[in-house]
Amino acid sequence: MQQQPQSGEQSGAPNGVAGGGQLPQTGGIGSSQPGATGTATAGSNRAQVNGGRFDFDDGGTYCGGWEDGKAHGHGVCTGPKGQGAYSGSWHYGFEVSGVYTWPSGSVYEGQWQNGKRHGLGMETRGRWIYRGEWSQGFKGRYGVRQSTTSTARYEGTWSSGLQDGYGSETYADSGEFRFNPMRVYIRTLDVHTERVQ
Repeated sequence: MQQQPQSGEQSGAPNGVAGGGQLPQTGGIGSSQPGATGTATAGSNRAQVNGGRFDFDDGGTYCGGWEDGKAHGHGVCTGPKGQGAYSGSWHYGFEVSGVYTWPSGSVYEGQWQNGKRHGLGMETRGRWIYRGEWSQGFKGRYGVRQSTTSTARYEGTWSSGLQDGYGSETYADSGEFRFNPMRVYIRTLDVHTERVQ
């Protein structure tokens, strides 16, 4: 059984900062640059630390650390007109580990790679929670998706965001479906069992 991939929500943060986008060059944003406030530097024997707030022309903002003109360290990036927000760790313009909140209220908390959800993470979307592995922005390898309002739940393998391979699905009526591609399908509802070959 496969589930259709969900669309309409992006994996990365807004404003082009995610995915290696750059903040203005010159070693960080100084308060003398339009739309920017704050630059901090450490003592002369320490590495320079830059940070502050940058307001994008489209209405979004970035507040946090940067290095070599890119978001670096901890920071918060918000989209224009409330189009989502990412708060967490950055590595030269890319999200590393943090929380992204979409305007719809959906939330992803976990690891990132190259501007996409990648590694371990948890997504809350509507009445569903997914906990597990992510691969290049899609649910991947192994994870658990469960309903917050019923006993519905799928635990098993995923490929490109779809249920795939080995798994067990429990329905809201407490019926259960187990899938092993090398064997038979089994759906159990109370004491009744169906076998399909």
